[in-house]
Amino acid sequence: MPQSEEARELELGEEQEEFGELVRYTLAGYVGGLVLGGLLDYLGFQQSAVGQWLVRTLSGEGESLFEGLYALRKRVSRSEVGMAEAYGWGKFIGMTVPWWIDWASRILGVDVYGVQGFYIPYFYAMSDQIGANISGLLFLRRQSDSWGEALAGYVRHPVMLTSLLVILAVPVGLFLARSLGFSPSTQVLTALEMIASNLCWVPPAVGWLWERQEK
Repeated sequence: MPQSEEARELELGEEQEEFGELVRYTLAGYVGGLVLGGLLDYLGFQQSAVGQWLVRTLSGEGESLFEGLYALRKRVSRSEVGMAEAYGWGKFIGMTVPWWIDWASRILGVDVYGVQGFYIPYFYAMSDQIGANISGLLFLRRQSDSWGEALAGYVRHPVMLTSLLVILAVPVGLFLARSLGFSPSTQVLTALEMIASNLCWVPPAVGWLWERQEK
């Protein structure tokens, strides 16, 4: 039975609100990371490993914390699972991966401030995005009759394609920046590096614009 125009507008309005919330969560993480970085620098903890972990978590993954709470709220309300919720769960689940990568790299003696350590901020910025992309694909598979149909939906979905592009582009930018001499030698610089590489707001923004255009 064809979906009524009223039902379609309601659905699009809800999706637009969901993706708009995800964008706001990202901005909140940026601000939190900068404020914490400035405070730690002021207190003399410019190169504290624990401080960098906290700053990177807020700047690069702060939105994942908020999105996890958002997904939990949606589950508690027992509302129908949407793409934005699946996206949020994926980001929340994937956010702990860079913590282990960061600390293992330090234990192994990797220069976390030089070129060879460029992958550390990448995983802080993109591990949740990778999780979101996989979660989104699995969501499409559950809504489809086959993997072929799910993949066809994936390549037609602007949020999924934008997410994949961001995942592939960010490590190149980080490597180039480190190669040109940038080093996160203070907590504020650490936060700025994370903000520049954490483009997780781009796919939700594309989704918001897409839904707005569809409406």
